[in-house]
Amino acid sequence: MPKKRHKPEEIVAKLRQVDVMVSQGQSVADAVRAIGVTEVTYYRWRSEFGGLKSEQVKRLKDLEAENARLRRAVADLTLDKQILKEAASGNF
Repeated sequence: MPKKRHKPEEIVAKLRQVDVMVSQGQSVADAVRAIGVTEVTYYRWRSEFGGLKSEQVKRLKDLEAENARLRRAVADLTLDKQILKEAASGNF
């Protein structure tokens, strides 16, 4: 069975559902089973998205994607610089 990728907004909504169920007296394990994820996934989501709102999560994901893009650009430019430096020194 293929894994389902949850969108950040869905994750925040599911975390809130668990909080509501726990405040109504259910155990965390039962509440997590009710939303259809494992306890490990729940705790991982809680550590990553714990106190965030939906729009904050969307902004976080956008910033992470931009950061990854910029890191790749810096790595490419650094490699180009090293190649040019080596070619200029005559060690090719």
